[in-house]
Amino acid sequence: MPDLPDPPGARPAGVPAPRPSAAPRDDVDVGPTTWLDDLLAQGGDATSPIGLAGLSTGHGQLDPPGSPSSRQAARADDRALSRKAAPATPSAFDVCQAGIVLRALLAVHGVLLLGLAHVAVGWVDWLARSALAVAIALPATLMWLALVCAARSRWDRLAPMGQWAAMCGLGAVCALLPWALIVQLGLLQPSGLGLLAPLATGAALAATLFQGLLLRARLRLPATTVARLAELQSRIRPHFLFNALNSAIALVRVDPAKAEDVLEDLSELFRAALVGSGDQTTLGEEVELARRYLAIEQVRFGKRLQVVWQLDAATDAARVPSLLLQPLVENAVKHGIEPAAEGGTVHVRTQLHKGQALISVTNTLPPAADTRASAGSRSKGQGMALRNVRERLMLLHDLTMRFEAGIVASDRYRVRIAVPLHTD
Repeated sequence: MPDLPDPPGARPAGVPAPRPSAAPRDDVDVGPTTWLDDLLAQGGDATSPIGLAGLSTGHGQLDPPGSPSSRQAARADDRALSRKAAPATPSAFDVCQAGIVLRALLAVHGVLLLGLAHVAVGWVDWLARSALAVAIALPATLMWLALVCAARSRWDRLAPMGQWAAMCGLGAVCALLPWALIVQLGLLQPSGLGLLAPLATGAALAATLFQGLLLRARLRLPATTVARLAELQSRIRPHFLFNALNSAIALVRVDPAKAEDVLEDLSELFRAALVGSGDQTTLGEEVELARRYLAIEQVRFGKRLQVVWQLDAATDAARVPSLLLQPLVENAVKHGIEPAAEGGTVHVRTQLHKGQALISVTNTLPPAADTRASAGSRSKGQGMALRNVRERLMLLHDLTMRFEAGIVASDRYRVRIAVPLHTD
C-alpha cells in the first residue's frame, strides 16, 4: 500500500507533532466486509502520520529531555507506579457476563434432560418431563445467577466454607420456588421425597456451577498463569533490546536528546513488560506503550517505517489485558516492515461504537520475493502471539469480545478487536 500523503499543514520531519485527533476517518481501513467492517467504517476526521518526536512520548510538544521539568516528571511517574495498588483478585462471583449465563443455562439443562432420558418411557414422555424440568430450571438458574451477581461483593467477603454454604443454600431456595409454583398449579405431583428432591437438586447443581466459577477465576490469577506471563513478558525480543541500545549509542554523538528519548522509551517498555500492573489495564495506557515501542523502531528503520494513528479518546477507559497492543504492533513491524526492502506502513486505529471499543492494527505486507525464505517461521511466530492475545481477551471479556486476524486486499495484514467499554 503506498504511503499516505502528509495532510495540509503537516510539520516537517523531526519536528514534534501534536497528538492525533480523537475521532478517526472512515476511508482508510478498507477490505472485505465482515461483522466489524460496518462498525469500524463510521468515524470523523482525518488521519495524521505521527513524527518520531511525537511518537517517542505519546504526547505533543514536551520539555527538552534532560531538563529539570522532564526529570521531575520522570520521578513523578516512578512514584505513581510504586504507589499503584495491586490488581484486584479475580472473583468467582463475577457472573454478570453473557457467556457465563449461557454456559450455566446449557450445563444445568443438559444435566437435567440427560437424567430424564433414563426414566422416560418414550419420546413423548421425555418431552413432557423435559418441558416441566425447563419450567423449573430456567427461572431457578437465572434467579441464582442474578442473586450471585447482585451481591458479589458480599459473597467475596465470606470465608471459603461460608461461600460454599451460601451458594448451595441459594441454589436450593432458587430451585424450590419455581418447583412449588408448578406443584401449586397442579402440573406436577411431588415425589415421595417431598421438598427434599428440589432442595437437593438445586444445591447440587449450584455446587457444580460454583466449582466451575472457582476454576475460571483461578485461571485468571497470576499465580496460576506463570507460564503465560513468562511468555508475555518475553515478547519484547532480546534482539530488539540490542537493536534499541545500538540505536541509542549511535545517536549519543549526533543527537543526545533523541538518544535519551530512546532510552526512556525503552525503560518504560521493560518496566511494563517485566514489572507489569496486573492482568488488565486501560486501552489508553496500551496505546501509550505501543507509541513508545514504535518510536524506538522508527529510530532503527527510519523512513522505511511509516506510522498512522487514528485514535478515539472515548475508548481510553476500556479494560484490556496488559500488553495487548505491544505484541500486535511488534508483529506488524517484524512480519510486515522488517522483511520489506522498501519498508511499509503500520496503521493503528481505535474507535467507540455502540458501547464497544474497536481496535485495529494493520500493516502492509512485503513482496513475496522479500519473504519467501522465511515464510514458515513468520507464520508460526505470528500465530503464537495472536493466539495468546485471543486467549487473554477471552479470559477477561469472554463472549463479549470479538477478534479477527487475516490478510485483506492481498497486500495488508489486519488484526481487529472489539471489547465492551465498561470500567467496573
